[in-house]
Amino acid sequence: MTSRISITTAIPYVNGDPHIGFALECVQADVLARHRRARGDQVRFLSGTDDNSLKNVESAEAAGLPVAEFVDAKAARFAALRDPLALSYDDFIRTSADPRHRPGVERLWRACAAAGDLYEREYEGLYCVGCEAFVSPGDLVDGLCPEHLRPPERVAERNWFFRLSRYEAELRRLLESGRVRVEPEHRRNEALSFVTSGLADFSVSRSRARARGWGIPVPDDPGQVIYVWFDALANYITAFDYGVGGERYETWWKRADDRVHVIGKGILRFHAVYWPAILLSAGEPLPTAVLVHDYVTVGHRKLSKSGSAGSDPAALARRYGTDALRWWFLRDVPRAGDADFREERLAARADELADDLGNLVNRTIALLGRYRPEGLDPASSPPVEAAALLAALEQAPVRIASALDRFDFRAGTDALWGAVTEANRFVSATRPWELGRAERAGDATASRVLDAVLVVLIDASRAIAREVRPFLPDGASRIEKALGGSDAARGRRLFPKADRE
Repeated sequence: MTSRISITTAIPYVNGDPHIGFALECVQADVLARHRRARGDQVRFLSGTDDNSLKNVESAEAAGLPVAEFVDAKAARFAALRDPLALSYDDFIRTSADPRHRPGVERLWRACAAAGDLYEREYEGLYCVGCEAFVSPGDLVDGLCPEHLRPPERVAERNWFFRLSRYEAELRRLLESGRVRVEPEHRRNEALSFVTSGLADFSVSRSRARARGWGIPVPDDPGQVIYVWFDALANYITAFDYGVGGERYETWWKRADDRVHVIGKGILRFHAVYWPAILLSAGEPLPTAVLVHDYVTVGHRKLSKSGSAGSDPAALARRYGTDALRWWFLRDVPRAGDADFREERLAARADELADDLGNLVNRTIALLGRYRPEGLDPASSPPVEAAALLAALEQAPVRIASALDRFDFRAGTDALWGAVTEANRFVSATRPWELGRAERAGDATASRVLDAVLVVLIDASRAIAREVRPFLPDGASRIEKALGGSDAARGRRLFPKADRE
């Protein structure tokens, strides 16, 4: 039975250029989307950019550019990741420029106001521009935000507040029951701990003066702009025409079987606590899953858009190939814990693809061309040496599906790579080149065994190409073309070795 699913990445600030931390999230979400499509599900995959941020304003001022010009240029860099990362998103929303967004944010605001969950009051507190959030003194380390390593600024103004405290008990039930599923479990426990420690109402507007006039005005209060997180979270429904009418909101949010957000650990509370509370207030369906990844670091330091040399995903894809970069994300980044990026590890993953998977398929094609150019007898029974390979191929789809349902890409690629490893072992155990020589010397038994070996190898290569497609769509296409006899694909390296010069 097919399902309907919406899958989203978080939308990043565009205060700088994209780095591999966001590229990781794009690839993870893309794998989930491609996997579900391959299972026959209806999928809507959304990404975009968060344009209405004070961080973006400050970066534009530092660059000496008008905010809109600066934001447009940086947002284009994020949108341009589609090709180098082989992303299959169906929609890309920009919160400052997309005509769907502002009407949807205004509708959401008015729905929360109608529920009695918005009110005005004076507020003074510590504000971290990097987090775009107020922080408590207890959150700081040596007076600095631990996430952005900068001191917060003290802000005092009159703002609109959202009654988060009203939803504390219901949010606790949602997280405890798994109605809003958070993976991995320790992130669910983190969100639950935040809720059970007591929820305070939070500010959902900023003065127009402090926002430099950038952002969506509060309905009926033009002196205030809507807080960037209220604005940004709304993109998950404004992209489905929540504010402008039409069927897409009914189809892809209200009637979806799964509504999945893929996010980084630093924005967990916004997605697992604030966003469900806003939707509860507005009377709209909740996300069904929040899938949380940890960070990609360089030199064990968190990446930033302004100072992460060597972490440009488009440049890395040009040097090592899209497949290699995706493979590093999926093989080296753990389900829990940060992953420190080093180019030598990326090069090693490129070589793994070339040496293990690429050589397996190329060798299979070469053996077929040498010994069975006219085709194979598909009725050949598999030799006894094929037992482990056949078992790995049978188990791989189930193990991959189970792993991806748990948001565990390492386990998914391990299941796939187990089949690749068994296929190479099978080649070593059966030594088809020796069978070919014996066949040419007149050995009828060797001829029958060679037929059986080649049938297993070609079937295994096709099965592996099918299972690898969500992970490496470009590589899978090359394998399928080569196995299909494409002249352009024959004789070429399916996966290039890393360029270490």
